[in-house]
Amino acid sequence: MKVVELHKSVTESNDRDANDLRKELKERKVCLVNLMSSPGAGKTTLLAKTVTDLKDQLKIGVIEADIASDVDAIKISNQGAKSIQVHTDGMCHMDAGMTKRGVDELGVDELDLVFLENVGNLICPAEFDTGAHKNVMILSVPEGDDKPLKYPLMFERADALLLTKMDTIKFFNFDLEKCIDQVKKLNPNINIFPVSAKTGEGMDKWEAYLKSTIF
Repeated sequence: MKVVELHKSVTESNDRDANDLRKELKERKVCLVNLMSSPGAGKTTLLAKTVTDLKDQLKIGVIEADIASDVDAIKISNQGAKSIQVHTDGMCHMDAGMTKRGVDELGVDELDLVFLENVGNLICPAEFDTGAHKNVMILSVPEGDDKPLKYPLMFERADALLLTKMDTIKFFNFDLEKCIDQVKKLNPNINIFPVSAKTGEGMDKWEAYLKSTIF
C-alpha cells in the first residue's frame, strides 16, 4: 500500500513560497515581522502601542489575520498605520501564499516595516513559514509560566518573545525567572522582552530591537 505524506508535501511547497517572499521583501527593503500568540494575549494592544511609538520614525503597515471581523484592523488604522484585514476562511494560521496576497493587497512600496498579526493559536502558526524575516511570539502573564512546556515548537521557532501584561504580574502566580529559563533551554538564542503596553515598561527595548531589524 502506498502512503502519501500530505503534510510534508504541503509544508515543503510552503517553504519554497516563504523563501521567495522573504527574498522579494528584503530586495524591496521591507522587513516583515510575524506576531503569534494565543487569543487574548494582547497582540493588538501591544501592536497599537508599538505603532504609536514608532510611527514618526518608521513607515509601518499591518496585515491583520483573523477568521472573521475587521475589528483589529480598525484599531490599528486609528493609530496611524496602513492596515488591511485578511480572513482565513476558518483556517487556524497564515501560510506564505496567504501572506503574499496580504502583502500585495496592502502595498508595501513606501513601507519600512510590516507586521503580520497571525491568527490567535499556539500550534498551527508555528508550523507554517509565512515568509517573515522575524517571528515574534507573545505570552501574557495571565496565561501562566508553563506555556513553554506545553507548546515548545512555538518557542523554538521564535526569534523574539514578548512577555506582555507585566503590570499584572503581582496578581498572578507567574514565575518570570522560571519562564525565561524554560524558554532559553528550548531556544538559547531567543531575545526576550518583558513589556507592558499599558505602562510602557520594556517597550523601549522591544522597539530598539525592531529598529535594528530594518534593512
